[in-house]
Amino acid sequence: MTKEVKQQFTLRISRANSTELVVILYEMTLQFLEEAANAFKDGDFVGYKEAIRKVRGCINELIQSLHLEYEPAPKLLRLYLYCIRRLAYAEVRKEPQVLDEIRMVLSKLQEAYAQIAPVNTSAPVMSNTQSVISGLTYGKGAALTEDMTGQDSNRGMLV
Repeated sequence: MTKEVKQQFTLRISRANSTELVVILYEMTLQFLEEAANAFKDGDFVGYKEAIRKVRGCINELIQSLHLEYEPAPKLLRLYLYCIRRLAYAEVRKEPQVLDEIRMVLSKLQEAYAQIAPVNTSAPVMSNTQSVISGLTYGKGAALTEDMTGQDSNRGMLV
């Protein structure tokens, strides 16, 4: 994942409500699946295993976000556990085509969450974050930079 993509995810996470966070987590998982497939094609088995580890971490976060007392959380848990088992198989057997199965399952879930995300009008999960306003300043060579207003020591989540 490039630095720019990480920055975009970070900015989106800082502004997201709970449903949008799940959508972003799915997008990150799909991004890491793509990285794993590309690493395998390039013969980079260390990168392949590292990307699979990141996919597993994202799926574990999805599992932790479930409220198992509500439907369809138990069914989602079974799907996530299936994906983790298939990831282990893909890693041990070095069969990247298994990643396509996982991508198919997770992309459908991502699409479903993306459709219901606009319905959730709750406030962002993170409060008291910096405002980032693009386009106000330019760096050397007229390259666009970001101006972060309201920089003070009281940033991030308040506990």
